Amino acid sequence: MNLDQILQLVNQTTQTVIQDEAPRVDQEAQWPEEGIRALQRNGLAGLVVPREEGGMGQGLYALARACETIGTVSASTALCYGMHCVGTAVIAAKATNQQRNEFLQPIAAGEHLTTLALSEPGTGSHFYFPQTQLLLQSDDEYLIRGSKTFVTNGGKADSYVVSTMGIEPDATLHEFSCVVVEKDRSGLEWGGEWKGLGMRGNSSRSLTLNDVRVPVQNLLGERGDQLWYVFQVVAPFFLTAMSGTYLGIAQAAFDNVRQHLMDRTHRHSGMSLSQLALLQHRAGMLWAKIERTRRLIYHATELADQGDPAAVLPILSAKAEVAHCAVDVVNEAMTLAGGIAYRDNSRLDVLLRDARAAHVMAPTTDLLYTWLGRALLDQPILDS
Repeated sequence: MNLDQILQLVNQTTQTVIQDEAPRVDQEAQWPEEGIRALQRNGLAGLVVPREEGGMGQGLYALARACETIGTVSASTALCYGMHCVGTAVIAAKATNQQRNEFLQPIAAGEHLTTLALSEPGTGSHFYFPQTQLLLQSDDEYLIRGSKTFVTNGGKADSYVVSTMGIEPDATLHEFSCVVVEKDRSGLEWGGEWKGLGMRGNSSRSLTLNDVRVPVQNLLGERGDQLWYVFQVVAPFFLTAMSGTYLGIAQAAFDNVRQHLMDRTHRHSGMSLSQLALLQHRAGMLWAKIERTRRLIYHATELADQGDPAAVLPILSAKAEVAHCAVDVVNEAMTLAGGIAYRDNSRLDVLLRDARAAHVMAPTTDLLYTWLGRALLDQPILDS
């Protein structure tokens, strides 16, 4: 399929399956089983899997568009799908033949779901400095020991891309690595169900790895490659998936309040809210905010797909800008809709709770602007 056909399939899946499930996902904090399985059945789980492995061979622009579409009806589903695509991209970046057979081809066939397990308790936004330990137990096996937090698709995925640090006596300083851990490995212990203010269906759970043994073939790239993965693969794909998701939230809020302004009529005057100049002005400002954010995201992802190094700055700024956009647009939409928007579990209530996560989801908005400033001023992006 070409990109237009892929996006049509995403939209069809969103409208026929994901939209119907969305209210239950939020109200019951339920992982979006039906939506994710529909995406898998339709081949969309292989969106970023190379074509030679049976996937769709798409990049960041397609990921942004897909998450945007899904995010207009269910931010939780978009987040779960986006994190699967990020994990898939990490596996694919330097995949061995065995990893292609065991992971990428089943992902493309809709038979395998993956995700990231990077964040840890106590490290805050510095997810790229893991404390989870990786020890070479034998020539054939690693042992992993540590804890992860906020693992999206936690307990639901078939595999987890886990960040680790080497602890052997000869391990070099900051020898960070990524390893794929399958769901049925002995020693995986999951924390309680996710109970969040927003993004309530993403199954974001804690994970303890109690001396989990994995074959050395599950190592991604070489020992110490994690920082390469983080900034060459994880960051662009994660920031893109989240940018698309939050853009979808902003668009959904605008669509909701636009319809309200067109439908609502004052009884005493017979005048539609859409005829009031002040509301026309504010609706125009909301549309402009969303559209300029959309153009930034599309521009950034198109540059990145072309391999243009100039993509770094717009990719970094995209999630920061869309975080402000989503929160501001939903807030303003609630004001324009009036008291009706403040009903418990109204559509705008759900969108506001989901949108607020954008600022705190690592890399946080403040950290992204700091990285952006450092890059602009020719300073190292990371602290020493």
